[in-house]
Amino acid sequence: MATKDTHSGNHDHDNRHVAGAAGAGDDHHAGHAGKHGRKSHHSDKLKADLTARLNRIEGQVRGIKGLIEKDTYCDDVLHQIAAVQSALNGVGKLLLSGHLKSCVVERIQEGDMDVVDELLKTMNTLMK
Repeated sequence: MATKDTHSGNHDHDNRHVAGAAGAGDDHHAGHAGKHGRKSHHSDKLKADLTARLNRIEGQVRGIKGLIEKDTYCDDVLHQIAAVQSALNGVGKLLLSGHLKSCVVERIQEGDMDVVDELLKTMNTLMK
């Protein structure tokens, strides 16, 4: 059964979340199945936003490495580390929002209430 993409609202896709469920050549579903045997199915816009943010963060981390190598004052490096942590939290919030609006809602609609415990466990991990 196909469902509406809750991220972009403009195309349908298969709601199966198991590895190998996507059709051959279906780049929208390509990816790593993860430990639960499921794949995300976020919109291309969300994936592009997440990727851009992670690329910026990767550059920031390389910059911090350079600061360490140049013996930059510790307080300045610590401020850069805080900026990276904040940026990663932003990526996590964006991904969590997409997860709640698609994966979690779909699984609840399918009667899979285990997703609530999974989400609570993930939230506890994120809030450490």
